[in-house]
Amino acid sequence: MARIVRFHEFGGPDVLKLEELSEKSPAKAEVRIKVSAIGLNRAEVVFREGRYLERPEKLPSQIGYEASGTIDAVGDGVTTFKIGDKVGTIPAFSMSQYGVYGESAIVPVTAVSHFPDSLSFEEGASIWMQYLTAYGALIGYSKIKPGDFVVVTAASSSVGYAAIELINAAGATAIATTRTKAKKQNLLDAGASDVVVTDDEDLVERVAAITGGRGANVIFDPIAGPIVKKLAEIAAPGAVIYEYGALSGAETPFPLFQALRKGLSVRGYSLFELTGDPAKLELARSYVFNALKDRKLKPLIDKTFKLDEIADAHRYMESNQQNGKIVVTV
Repeated sequence: MARIVRFHEFGGPDVLKLEELSEKSPAKAEVRIKVSAIGLNRAEVVFREGRYLERPEKLPSQIGYEASGTIDAVGDGVTTFKIGDKVGTIPAFSMSQYGVYGESAIVPVTAVSHFPDSLSFEEGASIWMQYLTAYGALIGYSKIKPGDFVVVTAASSSVGYAAIELINAAGATAIATTRTKAKKQNLLDAGASDVVVTDDEDLVERVAAITGGRGANVIFDPIAGPIVKKLAEIAAPGAVIYEYGALSGAETPFPLFQALRKGLSVRGYSLFELTGDPAKLELARSYVFNALKDRKLKPLIDKTFKLDEIADAHRYMESNQQNGKIVVTV
């Protein structure tokens, strides 16, 4: 038996139930992991609410993309991993078919990776969603370089902190935004060159001053909605605005005249552009693994909860208080 988190209906954090279920064996090309830590992601909140890019094929549903632990069973055809390996999961599967919240998790072998021995299990559960998401847009597609200005909005999320690290590793300049002063120093300490507090400062004026009037070459935004108009104003000619989330919940206008005048690209972007392409995924995975091994990257953990506090962990994520990753230990 193993304790597994499932939900039987869509709704708030309290729909998450910790249930005793019979432990399953992995099928062909799958591995089973004895879970030590779970990394929480905003995607799981909206999946639980029934508002994600996909919905469960049936209820009750498991949930969760990221976990770390030790492989304790392998399915037929698995040759790249063995029992006893210390691994983490990559979000390269559908949550309608797999989930990692619990004491035991089965995932496709293609969604498993080793991580550097220097990292704890908590850190190993805090890697792939945040770094691969930021890598794809900033390194894989935009190939940011010294001299580039990159704006990261809602920067206190785990993906936001990962983006700041990757921007600095590439020699570019990270400009972070946050609504209030509460998280400003944390972002500066994490390596942001400048932080714009949008409740108190004019975003357009501040970015113009920081960039000497050039504007931002790349903008990495999980908010969407009306802010896209301002993002188009702060963009440099030929800039790319990546929309990788919809935190505002509002309709997103297309900034047509700014796009025409500056030759802007405004594009939807998802981690699954990488995880659905084996060649792109391996490039990204190797980059992140080596940067972690060389200590150029280090995941920032904000707060940890126990498995039986999973609903509280989700409530904390919804409160938007966190700076970095929320982790649940098993």
